[in-house]
Amino acid sequence: MNWSICRNLFKNVGLLISFSTVFVTVSLHAEIYIRVNQVGYQTQDIKSAMAFGSESLPETFSVVEQGSGKAVYQGKPASIAGKWGQFTNHAELDFSSVKSPGCYVLQMGDAKSQPFSIAANTFGELPDELLEFMRQQRCGYNPFLDVVCHRMDGRTAFGPMTNGTYMDAHGGWHDAGDLLKYLLTSGNATAQMLLAYKLNPHCSQDHFNALGQPGTNGIPDVLDEAHWGLEWMLRLHPAPDQLYHQVADDRDHTGFRLPHEEIADYGWGKGSYRVVYYADGKPQGLKQYKSESTGIANLAGRYAAAMALAYQIWKDDAQQKEFAERCLKAGIEVYQLGRAKEGVQQGNSYSAPYRYAETTWADDMEWGAAELFRATGKKYYLNDAKRYATMIQSESWMGQEQTGHYQYYPFMNVGHFALYDSVDKKFKKVLAGYYRDGIERCMGMGQRSPYRIGVPFIWCSNNLTTALATQILMYERMTGDLRYHRFMLAQRDWLLGRNPWGISMFTGIPEKGVYPHDVHLQTTKLTGRSVRGGLVDGPVYNRIFKSLKGVYINEPDPFAPFQDELAVYHDSIHDYSTNEPTMDGTASAVLLWAICAAQN
Repeated sequence: MNWSICRNLFKNVGLLISFSTVFVTVSLHAEIYIRVNQVGYQTQDIKSAMAFGSESLPETFSVVEQGSGKAVYQGKPASIAGKWGQFTNHAELDFSSVKSPGCYVLQMGDAKSQPFSIAANTFGELPDELLEFMRQQRCGYNPFLDVVCHRMDGRTAFGPMTNGTYMDAHGGWHDAGDLLKYLLTSGNATAQMLLAYKLNPHCSQDHFNALGQPGTNGIPDVLDEAHWGLEWMLRLHPAPDQLYHQVADDRDHTGFRLPHEEIADYGWGKGSYRVVYYADGKPQGLKQYKSESTGIANLAGRYAAAMALAYQIWKDDAQQKEFAERCLKAGIEVYQLGRAKEGVQQGNSYSAPYRYAETTWADDMEWGAAELFRATGKKYYLNDAKRYATMIQSESWMGQEQTGHYQYYPFMNVGHFALYDSVDKKFKKVLAGYYRDGIERCMGMGQRSPYRIGVPFIWCSNNLTTALATQILMYERMTGDLRYHRFMLAQRDWLLGRNPWGISMFTGIPEKGVYPHDVHLQTTKLTGRSVRGGLVDGPVYNRIFKSLKGVYINEPDPFAPFQDELAVYHDSIHDYSTNEPTMDGTASAVLLWAICAAQN
């Protein structure tokens, strides 16, 4: 996460913001506002939207065919208690009985919603659309720019080799709007994309080759992208007893530039080698700010999960069998490193106090052990997974008003889901109970607003929303219990426009909808090109926005009427707290939409 391409960055950029698109689509002079999932709804699913205004709302609403203007349904809004900003009247518009495929708008009085579709496979294309952003984040070779970058990554610190020794750490993904690379986030992103394919092998088509260039290679694009991550992860494990975890640090924050035009200096000259940090499980930092690391199990567990999933997917593929076995071997070795050094390896900073401050690790080891059991059948891993499951239980951010940055990463415990089918009925109930505990806490938090969003509005709130929706869907697959389904839909649809600002939280999605344009992303700003599929950080508490250094927006704010003390969002390059797309958040959303698409 790029906490601040901040004070120095902004004086170097000097870019103005155009809000013309937002002005057209938000229609600030309307007295009634309707917010829908702009991508659309599954034919058989619950379908609802939100209407709000500062005065009493009409007693009916209509579902209208976009082309013909014909009303196909008329319903009564259900009033919802709660206030958001200046708006005191909210109502849910339920139109679940409309099941005919087509393109529609909702109408209430003179107000109309953004268009949306109803279809049998509404979310089928979303995973591949999100992969466009992932390819744009690639390091080593970047297909979005068709350039080679950072091939001199990197030179070591804190490892068994003399500091400054070269090791090959090229590849992987740039983390967010900056050019850093973290195993902490990339390991999770890789594992979640592999899991997306495993749960829904039809979630991705084949439109790009292994380098991310247009063209087919007989492999679903989601596996090409995961393969890119696996290759980088394998480079970070050059020996059975070694693991590296981070390339570069906040010396990266020197101003906007394209990745192949690097200017950051890590002591070997501008644009030259970048530091590669070794995972030793101890507090690290090359200047005054030190991490609070206690081990490496968080990294090792997710690493093992990704490698074991890779083996499960490719072990029977004659062309990939050798790669699959190499992955399994690496997963087993790194898992043992985590078992020997239980604890967390946090991200490293240099001249700023900001870092990924993860504190949990048993959830990651549970996931790694569960996937290794699936891959090897060795009961040793099953026993470990159960032990780690009872250690972590339902510990998470869920239900908390405030947490440290990435403290409870990766925001949901996939380990409980991965372990579920391998245990007896009694332990299944325990695992399902852990998921329920977190969901129930989030439901309580959701009562704060009429939108029933169950997450704290800290940095990367959209990642939390994605994780919450995914956990509910996994709970449903585990148990068949649908009691939280409507709550899940509120989280899912929030991400696609059913929110106060009426904006999809993914760049370029849907194509003719309202989505972030002025994102905190170097490549798109400097090239003038857009990229589809990036999940932006999302709304934050107003107090957080006001407290951050180097964050501001140009006035007037077109979303001003829709801001609230609970949360604000700005479609502005200068607000890295709400409008910066992240690689790992996007990869987690690939998993979410793959599961949603599999529900057809």
